[in-house]
Amino acid sequence: MTQDNITRIEYEGKELILIGTAHVSKVSAEQVKEVIETEQPDSVCIELDAQRYESVMQGSKWKETDIFKVIKDKKASLLLMNLAISSFQNRLADQFGIKPGQEMIQGIASAKEAGAELVLADRNIQVTFSRIWGNIGFMGKAQLLTSVFFSIFSKETISEEDLEKMKSQDTLNAVMNDFTQSFPKLKEPLIDERDQYLAQKIKEAPGKKIVAVLGAAHIPGIVKEVHNEHDLAELSKVPPKSKWPKVIGWAIPLALVAMIAITFMNNPAAGIDQTVSWILWTACLGAIGAAAAFGHPFAILTAFVGGPIGALHPLLAAGWFSGLAQAYVRRPNVGDFQTLSKDVFTLKGFWDNKVTRVLLVVVLTNLGTAAGNVIGGLDVIRLFFQNL
Repeated sequence: MTQDNITRIEYEGKELILIGTAHVSKVSAEQVKEVIETEQPDSVCIELDAQRYESVMQGSKWKETDIFKVIKDKKASLLLMNLAISSFQNRLADQFGIKPGQEMIQGIASAKEAGAELVLADRNIQVTFSRIWGNIGFMGKAQLLTSVFFSIFSKETISEEDLEKMKSQDTLNAVMNDFTQSFPKLKEPLIDERDQYLAQKIKEAPGKKIVAVLGAAHIPGIVKEVHNEHDLAELSKVPPKSKWPKVIGWAIPLALVAMIAITFMNNPAAGIDQTVSWILWTACLGAIGAAAAFGHPFAILTAFVGGPIGALHPLLAAGWFSGLAQAYVRRPNVGDFQTLSKDVFTLKGFWDNKVTRVLLVVVLTNLGTAAGNVIGGLDVIRLFFQNL
């Protein structure tokens, strides 16, 4: 039975009480507190994994994280996706005067007060991102990255009445249908698989009475999946990466090197012309890209040196070299990321935000290097055929 965003399920002698929440709803946080105090459950499950739980509990310490260290520790993808997910929530939170994820924080606090065992019921966020990335194909990746980019810089607002309506099952089903049509391959790893994971963790939670604090989008799926058995180890597997992008990425520079080598054997002077032309195009246009972003001179020099290397080695993008150089000189922290959605709407904020500057350096350097690789590559091919 469902009433006031609360769903009760009887499962093998256990009572499962699911609270459907909106992640920036003040009403949701109050309801979580009231339900846990009233029900006095044996366990409280929350829609967090260990990484996000640690982030919630650290609070302001996470804001002091150095972005250079984040990149070095290979957590850049987590930070970028977290920015995309939280940017809209932060704007709503500013509207309604509530901390994003307050209902999860309330669930943690109320579980402690009630003496209930806290269960982190969600799948590891890095696993979810990996399964999303491996499931959506090239066009899906392009569409997703475009959506992520625009979500970061979106000015979208929503009324509190609409926010509360988001928690109703009928409205939710309509939203999910639209979501499925836009991203049919994204829904499975992001929603369906996590419904299965959450359902399994909730019904395995210790005790006879379990309260689960969940985003309302997961309630219909969990109600369906809780009566099925799911292999958590299988759902936690990271899919193997496709070999084709790597093969293609290596094939193009190797083909250019082979053409230059053959030209050298037939006409050394033409081979030198090929090499100089290709290096100058990739180096100069990469540096021009970094300069167009008003990068630090060290970042521009790095782009010049890294352009030919990045063009030759598909795993070493020139923009990352220049971006890391920019970050080294002017290191942004997570606090800069968190103000990005506000800073980007003013010219001063756009240029002063250290994250925006690093992103501009990375993107424009890569665009410049790519353009240089195309122009230089065409010149290599032209000279190759002239000297066969």
